[in-house]
This record gives sequence, structure tokens and C-alpha cells, in this order.
Amino acid sequence: MRMYDIIHKKRNNEELTDEEINFMINNYVSGEIPDYQMSAMLMAIYFNGMNDREISTMTNAMAKSGDMVDLSSIEGIKVDKHSTGGVGDKTTLIIAPIVAYYGVKVAKMSGRGLGHTGGTVDKMEAIPGLKTNFTQEEFFNIVNKTGISVIGQSGNLAPADKKLYALRDVTATVESIPLIAASIMSKKLAAGSDCILLDVKTGSGAFMKTLDDSISLAEKMVAIGENCGRKTVALITDMDIPLGNNIGNALEIKEVVDTLKGKGPKDLTEICIKLAGNMLYLANKGTLEQCENMAKEAIQNGYALEKLIEMVEAQGGDIDYIKDTNKFEPAKYSCEIISDNEGFINSMDTEGLGIASTMLGAGRETKEDDIDYAAGIILNKKVGDEIKKGDILCTLYTNDKDKFENAKNKVKESIYIDAKTPEKTPLIFARVEKNSIDKF
Repeated sequence: MRMYDIIHKKRNNEELTDEEINFMINNYVSGEIPDYQMSAMLMAIYFNGMNDREISTMTNAMAKSGDMVDLSSIEGIKVDKHSTGGVGDKTTLIIAPIVAYYGVKVAKMSGRGLGHTGGTVDKMEAIPGLKTNFTQEEFFNIVNKTGISVIGQSGNLAPADKKLYALRDVTATVESIPLIAASIMSKKLAAGSDCILLDVKTGSGAFMKTLDDSISLAEKMVAIGENCGRKTVALITDMDIPLGNNIGNALEIKEVVDTLKGKGPKDLTEICIKLAGNMLYLANKGTLEQCENMAKEAIQNGYALEKLIEMVEAQGGDIDYIKDTNKFEPAKYSCEIISDNEGFINSMDTEGLGIASTMLGAGRETKEDDIDYAAGIILNKKVGDEIKKGDILCTLYTNDKDKFENAKNKVKESIYIDAKTPEKTPLIFARVEKNSIDKF
């Protein structure tokens, strides 16, 4: 069997056998298949897709390419959550402490930034001293002690995905339903949680630009989870507008703390209440309504913030930065984007804003790039806001002032001001369970 023939077959839109898929994944992990051949295969899949059997086979092969984590030594129900990626998406660090407060264990392995979207691990590492790499025993001990731990993907957990994850990022093959579904679910299956909540983003800042594509991705992932014995639910959430006001690693940590203090942006807070409520629901803590009320209460009484502080301390982070986010060192340079027009912000190219943040240093354009943790964007105005000439639309931050020019142009291209007030859209479009889709 040759990789050349498998690439040729998929290039011609033919169905791959289980043997061919397993050969491809196993030999790529072992180094027998080079990056350039796998890049060609990723592009062939991007254009021609895979059927349900091919996706399931690829997902299982990726999950079994490394360790299958056994979480049985962690007491209680373990619930995992995964977002398909978005701009300003810092929800994990808000909802995980909420559900952990109620005794639901969150043993989460998260990724780094991919494309124009930020990664939870990158955001966490903006906290001085905080570690995201632990042995399995250390990881389990932290979860048993605090109820929560968020770490980077283990070197032995779905190594096939780890290699493919980085390759997709630099070969323009991120936005593919089969590849996204296999990537996410291989990690979720290998990570060993009892229940899985999927936050599937839709809109200009998401990998899935349309609601139909987002629902299709959600259905495939829910089916994979349920078929493997994991109770799985997906929410389709809006990413036509960045989530919250802050884009960039340390800036987003500040917004996480504000939200857990009950002072966060309305959209971010609402999404987090819904996500946390669904995680508690999956863990059989009550009806959806009851669970959402529990999530609100955990924020109001301050216990969720205390739980975040517990996790940060357990992972070696300096908790003074959580207790007082003004301790984060600001970027050396800032630049305000001033409106030349009047009217209303009609729409935002959320992906464009994510790219601009990456240009400032908050993300990686290649997998070797270092991150400027202080870099990013704070939005002063969002969709629906009335704008007057001279208003500050947003502020850009970086430690390299040479990065401003391209980023400024990208931001200006990404904010659309019109005389008409835009129609309001829901933050959550749909909820997908096994054999059911509820649209809102």
C-alpha cells in the first residue's frame, strides 16, 4: 500500500477503505509518511470530503494513535467541553470553574491557537508561572483536589491529531467538516470524559460560516460521541461578532475575571450561563432551567471565581494576577482606531479582527512563532452601537510598533458602519442532541 495511491484516490473523490485510512494515520504518526504527502491528502479531503464511515474510521484511528486516558481514578461525573474555535472565545475558563463548584469534575485538555482563533492554553500561559504540562498522575491529583484542571494536549494523547492540527493551520485546510469533526472527537474520545458538550461556532469568525454547515458538523460530532458511549450535546453559537470585548491572551484573562465577578460583557456572560447550564444538565444536576440558574448563582456568590483561583494556584500560577488583573504588564504600544463616519456598526468581519490580533502578535502565523501575551484588541464599540465621527472604535496593543500598520488596515476593513440599525440575531441558534435539533 502506498500513500501516493491513497492521495490519488481521494483526489479523484473516491471512497477510502478502513485499511487505507488506518495505514495513512498510523504511518503518518510513525514518520513513514512525510508532511508534504499528508498536506496533499488534507487538501484532497478539504475539496472532496469524507462520508460518515470514513470520518468515524479516521476519528478512531486518531484517538487510538496514542494513549486512551482512563479517568476512573477521578471521583464523580467527568464532563468535557470543546469549542470549534472563535475570536475572543475565553468561555472554558469561565464555565469550567462554575460547574466544578457544583462537584462536576472538569479534566480538560485544550489546544493552542489555530488560524485566526485563540487557544485556551495560550491564554492560560499569559498568567506568570502557570503550567499547562503535567504528568497524568499530577493532572488527576489536581482534578481530585480542586475539581478542575485545564492542561495542554499530552504528547501521548491523540498524537495523530497533534501533528495534523499544526499542519492544517499552515496549509489552509482548517475549514473542513470531516477534519474538524475527526480532530475534535479524537481528542474527546481519547480524553476519557463521561459527557461531552460541544460549542459549535457559526458566522464570519468561525470555521463554519453558515448555520447549515455548523449544524452538519454538530450532528456528525454528536453521532460520533453517542456511538462511542459518551452522552453528547452541541450548541450552535454566534461568531459573527467577537465574544466579549477583549481579543488577545492577557486581555482575555482580564475579561474572564471580570465575568466571574459579575461584571463581564453581556454577550459573554449569557453564552457562559448557557454552556455551563448544559454541562450541569449532562451531569444530571437538574433540568436545563435549573442548571442555568445554578450557573448564575455560582457567579453571583463569587464561588466560581474562587474555584478559578484554586485551579491557577494548583497549576503553579501567580494568583495575585487573578486577584488583581492590573498586575498584567501592559503592551508597550497602543493605537486607537477612530471612526471617520457616523451611523451604526452594521456588521463586523470577526475573522478579520482575529487576523488583525494575530498580526499584532497575539497569535501564530506559523507554528514556530512566539506569542506576545500582551498584544491584542479591545473593542469599544460592537454591532448595533451608534457611532459618531471621532468615536474610538477599538484600541490595538502590541510590543512591536512595526506591526501596527497592517493590523490597523485590517481592523478598518473589518468594521462596517451604516446608516441603518442592524437586526438583532440570537447568541445561540440551535441545540443538537442525539436524534433531535432544536432551532431558536
